[in-house]
This record gives sequence, C-alpha cells and structure tokens, in this order.
Amino acid sequence: MRPDAPVPGSIAATDVVKAYIALTKPRIIELLLLTTVPVMFLAAQGVPGLWLVAATVIGGYLSAGSANALNCVVDADIDTKMRRTARRPLVRHQVSTRSALVFGLVLGVASTLWLGFYVNWLSSGLALTANVFYVVGYTMILKRRTSQNIVWGGAAGCFPALIGWTAVTNELAWAPVVLFMVVFFWTPPHFWALAMRYREDYAAADVPMLPSVASSDEVSRQIVLYSWVMVITSLVLWPVTPTGWFYPAAAVALGIVFLIEAHDLRSRARDTEDLAIIKPMRLFHFSNAYLALLFVAAAVDPFLR
Repeated sequence: MRPDAPVPGSIAATDVVKAYIALTKPRIIELLLLTTVPVMFLAAQGVPGLWLVAATVIGGYLSAGSANALNCVVDADIDTKMRRTARRPLVRHQVSTRSALVFGLVLGVASTLWLGFYVNWLSSGLALTANVFYVVGYTMILKRRTSQNIVWGGAAGCFPALIGWTAVTNELAWAPVVLFMVVFFWTPPHFWALAMRYREDYAAADVPMLPSVASSDEVSRQIVLYSWVMVITSLVLWPVTPTGWFYPAAAVALGIVFLIEAHDLRSRARDTEDLAIIKPMRLFHFSNAYLALLFVAAAVDPFLR
C-alpha cells in the first residue's frame, strides 16, 4: 500500500485520534515545552501570569505539532525503512498523506494566530520561523544532504528558549540567546548518541547522519567537543542575567556529570564499533535529564535570591 493510501474504514475513531496525536510527536514536544516554561519564570524573575503560561504552552504545542506532522509527511519514505520510525501513523497507514499534510498546515496556521492574539506577535513570529526552518531547512534540505544535518537543523529546537522569554517581555535579550546556544550545542551530543544506536537504520534509509557515515571514534570525539562548548556556554548565563548562586552551582554540577558521561563514551568508543560496549544510550538518557534540570535551575534561581 502506498503512503498516500486512504485510511481503512475499519480503524476505530479512538485509534484515528491517537494517530493524529502521534503525528505531533508528544514526547519530543514535552522536552521543547520544558525549555519554554522555565525561561518564562526566569524572564519574569518570579511567577509569570498563569494564563500567559497556558497560552504559550498551547501555542507552542500547536506549532511544534505542526512541524512534526509535516516532518512525518516529508519523511514518510524513509520512515518505512527505519525500526525507530516504523510505527508512525503514515507508515502504518492509519492516516493518509493528504490528511496529515492538511493537519500539519492547519496546526501551523492555528499556532501562529493563537500566539499572536493571546501571547504576542514576536513570539508568534519566532514560532513560525522555527516551524519553517525545521520543515524546510532541516527535513527537506539538510537531513538527506550532509552529515552536519542535525547541527544546523537542530537550531529549530532552540527557539522555545526565545519564545518563552519574549512571551513575558515581548523583546529579546542576551539571556534567552545564551540559553538558545546551550540547546544548540546540546543537540549534537544528544542526537548523535541516539543515532549511534540506530546507525544501521540511517544507513538503510540513505540518511547521512554522522554515526552512519563516520566511525564511533570520530563521533565520540565530536560529542566530547560539543559537550565542552555546551557546558561553558551554560555558565555564560550567570553574568549575563545575572543569576544568583543556585543556577551556576547547578550548571557546574550538571556539566561535570555530562562531561564525565561524554568522556566515558569516548573511552568506550575508541577501539570498537560494538554498541554493547559503547552503550551510547547512557549519554542519550542523561542528556534529557541534564537539559531539563538545567532549565529548571534557571527557573528556580530567582526564588532563592
């Protein structure tokens, strides 16, 4: 059956709803929102308006859901070749290609208008820019053409830091730019660790993700490099905001653990391609915790001063 085949009539309505929700990739959005809301607390130097937080979260979910749904449409052909993506709705023919395309576009329009009217138009414009960059810049242009795809394409996932700040202040500042760069340098170690686990999938789909075209030794070397730059960048927030004592203390502690994990991965990957020895998912799972805890520390810091 072709990817644009109609949805079988036997599929239950609840399954169809679940399929459309799956198109938005909720687990990815959880992480994006976790880099949005804490920045709102930092920008407000306390508790921002609860309605503003709710409106920003709703708009952010719609925007990211739009980008993810459109990503599923563009990548339907390679998703069928990868174990990690084999259960996505378009691959399983739970949603037709046309329906997924319309769904993604409608979410994009809805998110732009929602953020514009209920938050502000600067935040709305930033969310739209992230959406377009992810779908066009990363998915359609970079992903299948360069091993540095996730380095530049991952910039789309950095925008929530800017959106969270502008939602409160309606203007940009150095603090959200620093946090933008933290996520920018965090993305390669985070995603390359995952891509090492699924490197055969990317090779089968002919996607030049770095772990599928370079040795584990080289991938781990770049992971260590980006990890150091990320940790150093995270400390720049201290003098820029400025924060109190809690954020820099948390940034140093979390950074040390991240660097230990990155260097351990480097050590394990030097002379082998055996994933059972390299254990890349250890760094992947910790990277999620690192980013979440770092941003929570930024949100908590104003309450401790």
